[in-house]
Amino acid sequence: MADLQDELHTTAEVGELDPPAPPPVSSPDPDGHPDSHPDDHGTPEPDLTPLSDPDAAPLDRAHAILAAHPVADGYSGLPWALRHLPWYDLELGESTVDTDVPRMRRGHVGALFWALHLPDGLTGDRAVGATLEQLDLVKTVARSHPEGLRLAGTAGQVTDARNCGRIAVVLGPAAAAALDDSLAILRVLHSLGLRVLTLAGTSWASEAGLTRFGEEVVREMNRLGVLADLSGASPATVHRAATISKAPVLCTRSAARALRPHPANLPDETLAQLGEARGLCLVPLTAEQTGPSVRDVADHLDHVRAVAGPECVGLSGTYDSGSAHPQELGDASCYPNLIAELLRRGWTEPDLTLLTWGNVQRVLRSADFTAKAAQQRREPSTARIAELDG
Repeated sequence: MADLQDELHTTAEVGELDPPAPPPVSSPDPDGHPDSHPDDHGTPEPDLTPLSDPDAAPLDRAHAILAAHPVADGYSGLPWALRHLPWYDLELGESTVDTDVPRMRRGHVGALFWALHLPDGLTGDRAVGATLEQLDLVKTVARSHPEGLRLAGTAGQVTDARNCGRIAVVLGPAAAAALDDSLAILRVLHSLGLRVLTLAGTSWASEAGLTRFGEEVVREMNRLGVLADLSGASPATVHRAATISKAPVLCTRSAARALRPHPANLPDETLAQLGEARGLCLVPLTAEQTGPSVRDVADHLDHVRAVAGPECVGLSGTYDSGSAHPQELGDASCYPNLIAELLRRGWTEPDLTLLTWGNVQRVLRSADFTAKAAQQRREPSTARIAELDG
């Protein structure tokens, strides 16, 4: 599967407006791949200039790396938390939640996936309506904080937001119950900005795996450019979705089950399959799934990188989701503490730039590319669950 290449390169800090154009060969691009130019013989010469001073303290190095390659956070529960506040201002700061613009800037967050998940038990029309309300809320919040936030739906738009000093807001994941077993509703939600859908908790994505209709949902998601989130899905669903999807699949809140036997964490066999499929495991910063300390989170990141590969691991803050967080990782400002711990463990700067920014951008680019190719071959699906699953 080919990836589209970003045309924009930047080393500006989040928060700066209209950063100057970087020299053509002075810095890595936003996805962690070194820029290059042909030498006299036409052979590309990689730029090996380090992003940070190797002799600096790990925390100082972490800030320098994150200034060039910020965190793309794979899961935020902020929309549901904001529903219960009578008033808030994310740009000045909001102490009642874990996430606001000042703390995201201190933590070098450059992009954030805002979850549209719903309380358990909502199905049918109620799930559809509640998801639409969540979408409306997120758009209102982003538009009312224009100096800090910008809605983004593609890899290019995420990069554009970053280049303008804004934090990109990507809509999703949403619960599969929001589709009410209708591909037409999937298309409507996509047209409203949805970019990630969690495949779990429905009759067509169950313990038995994907049904024929479930497979059709995945194909239509590929055609639209909606990414499949497999966190919480059964092993059979994970295996089948990763096999038939032409775009990479995500696990937005999954760590290593070998280290902590949480049901949402992934066994090594599944992590290896995710790596082979060039999917992405976003490790959550929650005490329940990863442990009570920043070192425990780093252990999970080490393990996922070793099993799935450095191109298949990312970060999922899961802030404002009701979960307790490890020490030193209590809110969205704390990412430098985690990167400093990984530097102490010998993580290279290229691997860290993939972890924080590059891997999420690769998956978004791949989804864009897959959708463009699929739309040339495939018309919108009119399949119904009764026709395929009986």
